[in-house]
Amino acid sequence: MKFWPLIKILPVRTHFKFVRLSKYFSTLSVVAIAGALYVTLFPFTPPCGGLTCGIDFKGGSVIELTTAPMPADPGRIRAALGSMHLGDVQVQGFGGPSQVMVRFQTPAGADASHTADAVKARIAQVTNPVKFTRADVVGPKVSGELLTSGVLALGGAILLMLLYIWFRFELQFGLGAVAALFHDVILTFGLIAILPIEFNLQEVAAILTIIGYSMNDTVVVFDRFRENLRKYKRMPVDEVIDMSINEMLTRTIITSLTAVIALVALAVFGGPSLHGLSIIMLFGIAIGTYSSIYIAAPVILLWGVKRGEEEAEPILPPGAKRPARS
Repeated sequence: MKFWPLIKILPVRTHFKFVRLSKYFSTLSVVAIAGALYVTLFPFTPPCGGLTCGIDFKGGSVIELTTAPMPADPGRIRAALGSMHLGDVQVQGFGGPSQVMVRFQTPAGADASHTADAVKARIAQVTNPVKFTRADVVGPKVSGELLTSGVLALGGAILLMLLYIWFRFELQFGLGAVAALFHDVILTFGLIAILPIEFNLQEVAAILTIIGYSMNDTVVVFDRFRENLRKYKRMPVDEVIDMSINEMLTRTIITSLTAVIALVALAVFGGPSLHGLSIIMLFGIAIGTYSSIYIAAPVILLWGVKRGEEEAEPILPPGAKRPARS
């Protein structure tokens, strides 16, 4: 059975007036950004503020074990570790009924490796059979360096995107793209804080992926916008923006739908370790499409477009040669 004809239910060309509603959605975005910053930064508890830091950023250990062929009892393991004064101890199943992941913080002044060995010995006393399949220890110094590297990676990605758009288009296009990226990143941090999702290097990778996806969507709209500026020299800029977005809307929906299908499968079948990453990326696809329409394009309209420069490079028919400049 062929399902491709179902795509034809999407209109080839839409005629939505996006710019007319931009001031309302922009106001909503400003309020959402303020709220996201608040839940992300307050209460201010280093190193991650309002976020729930993972082992990568606050230091500690992760131990994975299996009790195959017997099913595991996470409650019994949690109770056994409760008397060891490890602080925040997380015991959860993953993968199968015999697999367990244990996360815990190393007590202040204690050696991380010795603490991990003591935890293994304690688990072995209450669980039989048991086999430890993974043991990662992250010290406070290393976790601080990882957090700094993660923040620098996010900032560097946004800066490089600005330079690319500035080189590819013009400065006002770059400012619109960067405004959209800041919007997406801040709202994503707000989502991580509200749910809450444990914030670690995996989530940093998800945010970097969102930056790339959002920028790709924005560049496609900008490219069509620039083409239409050259074609329709007397048309008002806001109408050119609406036309450009409408021309690319069906393409954006189809592209986003394919990514959503893959991420839903990842969220359902990927297990607890990938659940947070898939949720963040699903949110990022939605918010990235929104910001390309209601953040990046309106910023260009507010900043202004140099129509004269666009008119200097008219589109030529196929096969025609551009005349030499005097």
